[in-house]
Amino acid sequence: MRKNFKTLNSIDWSIPFLALTIFLAGLTVLYSASFQKVQETGIDFPLRQVGWFLISCVVFFLAALYPYRKWVHWAYPFYAVNILLLILTLLLGLVRFGAQRWLAVGGLIFQPSELSKLVVTLTLAQYMGHNRQGISSFRGTLVVVILVGVPLLLIAAQPDLGTALTLVPVLFSLFWVAGVPRRWILLWMAAGFFAAPLLWWFLRDYQKDRLMVFLNPNVDPLGAGYTIIQSKIAIGSGGFLGKGWLSGTQNQLSFLPERHTDFIFSVVGEEWGFAGALILLLLYCWFIRRMTQIIEQTHDPYGKLLAAGITTLLAVHVLVNIGMTSGIMPVVGLPLPLVSYGGSNMLTFMIGFGLMVNIQMRR
Repeated sequence: MRKNFKTLNSIDWSIPFLALTIFLAGLTVLYSASFQKVQETGIDFPLRQVGWFLISCVVFFLAALYPYRKWVHWAYPFYAVNILLLILTLLLGLVRFGAQRWLAVGGLIFQPSELSKLVVTLTLAQYMGHNRQGISSFRGTLVVVILVGVPLLLIAAQPDLGTALTLVPVLFSLFWVAGVPRRWILLWMAAGFFAAPLLWWFLRDYQKDRLMVFLNPNVDPLGAGYTIIQSKIAIGSGGFLGKGWLSGTQNQLSFLPERHTDFIFSVVGEEWGFAGALILLLLYCWFIRRMTQIIEQTHDPYGKLLAAGITTLLAVHVLVNIGMTSGIMPVVGLPLPLVSYGGSNMLTFMIGFGLMVNIQMRR
């Protein structure tokens, strides 16, 4: 432990600084986005978010101090436990908004699917780092696809298609970083492309509606298309400097559903305007750039693969969340990291950031 604390001297504090900066900026947005809900329900969402962040900070330092090679070593047991939790979620999970995604343990309610993102990344880093020659074959890549496919299907069955699909970019980014031959990468990409239309028959009605609304939001303006229409109105009405904190009409008059979770970027656009949204985007870009630098500077295959997976998760969440709130991507229900309300997502990303610092210290 003394040796671990000595490594703190070599920490690049840009990652915790950026995480804290984005969280504090997001907290002001969350306060505004949940202001009316707090008045109606009495639930203090910002205070709960602060509580989750403090817990996540403790876990962040634990993830940073315990050597990342040992975290990777425990990847398979973590994977087995996570699969068990996903199965229990389907059998015993809490149902909210028509989805069965939450498990209650005592007074704690969490989403095992959120932890799956990190657990799958750890597992792929372990398998691909240990089998660097084997993954050059079709059989080796097939094992990787199965490791991703099992939790993906269990998460999609909840249903939580957005979270399930985040595992796909992680799969292909690790294929690339691990040096898998391009013919196998292209083969699996083609397989996914041709299999995609078949998924239509397995989608729930509301998921089909979301895809149709993406093509034409006005096809159901008072139903499935309502949220995305209101989101685009909110972002567009913010102008360059925004309407001001607590002054967004789409937000404060409750025209915008789910504005404290998946559609919180709409509040950023309405109240902070183009300038505020751009600053937030630049913070994320700085964050992602710093993480890619850690990937480039890391020579250990386990650390490089793990860092690549975590970086991909952050980039995908930011891209998809902002894309869906702006109407340029389908609505899949992914939160904006460190900004959207939610403890499971906050905890998952803070563990990931702790591992990034861990890799940076020991690269």
